Amino acid sequence: MLLPVSTWQDIESWLKTSRTILIPIGSMEQHGPNGFVGTDALCPEIIAHHAEAQAPEEVLVGPTFSVGCAQHHLGFPGTITLRPTTMIAAMTDWTESLMRHGFERIYWLNGHGGNIATIQAAFSEIHSKRSFDPRGADNRPGLELKLRNWWDFSPVMKLCNQLYPVGHGSHATASEVSVTYFGYPDRARPEVEMSPKLAPNGKIGDAVQYRRDFPDGRIGSDPTQSNAEDGQKIVEAAAAAVLDEVKRFAA
Repeated sequence: MLLPVSTWQDIESWLKTSRTILIPIGSMEQHGPNGFVGTDALCPEIIAHHAEAQAPEEVLVGPTFSVGCAQHHLGFPGTITLRPTTMIAAMTDWTESLMRHGFERIYWLNGHGGNIATIQAAFSEIHSKRSFDPRGADNRPGLELKLRNWWDFSPVMKLCNQLYPVGHGSHATASEVSVTYFGYPDRARPEVEMSPKLAPNGKIGDAVQYRRDFPDGRIGSDPTQSNAEDGQKIVEAAAAAVLDEVKRFAA
């Protein structure tokens, strides 16, 4: 079930048998010459929706938390970012809203490496607030929070390494661009040429340094390899892994 296109009665019925929800979380940032600005939000959303389509009665997918921590990409037009403190506050509000209705297990499917530290800090903030609650454990619902990066599943990592043994990279990667091309094939840009073909590697600091050292936005990648067919394979592998893990998380 997809929460944004469900009614409140649908959600009330869902809560009679499950207290679990999956939330895609990502970022709104540049992804090189042929990657979409929304790639890091689109990837977990596409994967989550594909998982839901396979088993709509077994997973509830919430709205995508589409803007994350991407200050280092602000040198590129279109990037939108939150400060870490803002993101922590927003995640706390999302979590407490869901808890009020009875949700106790929240699975965050992440699409942006730059979100990881802030998501973990948000989890700490949420749990700390509960620890300080004077009501104690007997008078409040349980809560389990889980972070999963979609690319971390072993079958997904293995597949990506097979598809892109050279030039997969660490930002604007061939795999993530392929996932978005599968989700939005009419928007694919296979004709874009890049120079150098393989982008440089290096460290990330602030927006000025990033734009200077990585002028087209890529890091270590050659996303000219990206295509919708590869994207479908990656999405299917990731969705199967997500569905299996969410089932176990909800048990």
